[in-house]
Amino acid sequence: MKAPIISKKDIIDVFQYRHATKEFDTSKKLSNDDINFILQIANLSPSSFGFEPWHFVVVKSPELREALRPIVTGAPLRLNTASHFVLGLSMKAPMTRWNSTYLMHLLKEVKQFPEAVIKRYLGLIKEFQENDFVLDTDRKMFDWASKQAYIALGNMLTAAAMIGVDSCPIEGFIKEKAEVLLREKFGLDMEKYGLSYMVAFGYRKENPKRPKSRRNIKDIITWK
Repeated sequence: MKAPIISKKDIIDVFQYRHATKEFDTSKKLSNDDINFILQIANLSPSSFGFEPWHFVVVKSPELREALRPIVTGAPLRLNTASHFVLGLSMKAPMTRWNSTYLMHLLKEVKQFPEAVIKRYLGLIKEFQENDFVLDTDRKMFDWASKQAYIALGNMLTAAAMIGVDSCPIEGFIKEKAEVLLREKFGLDMEKYGLSYMVAFGYRKENPKRPKSRRNIKDIITWK
């Protein structure tokens, strides 16, 4: 496969254009092709050891969006106006421990590794989880999986901006109540997954009132 060449200026322009959209234009909707493209980018995102410890729920139902509204404290306007609203879930410890059924399935059925490779790979993962990163609690395991899911989030935001779609990542929600709702109303197995973030996609109602501001690049980089 030939390496794609995209100009640096075009990439910088995409990042300058992208912003956390406060309100979306309700008259404009993403096409099925566009939302599927964004979700495919999530699917192709990298993750530690290639675990892919994520699941994405596209909330299409107006009733389920309405059920989410009381617990989305940080972004009710995004929830109300976005064309598409996605929940980013991360796997919990029962799915990601080195000896889990999920990992055996991933290595054997998805990656199709030979038995000898699987045994060696699981040994490396065990060493990483128990000694390198010391993921010795369920919360640490979930937080580690969430870090991988955020890679997919970042890629979705960028890919969306590259095709002119606006977005807003959201952490402003009551996590415990949200997960109860996901179990009771969405029918999700919350023993296996936890909610890491939400993200809205659509088209901005208006442009930002101020230009994008960032710290000076010299203040965030150390060369040695």
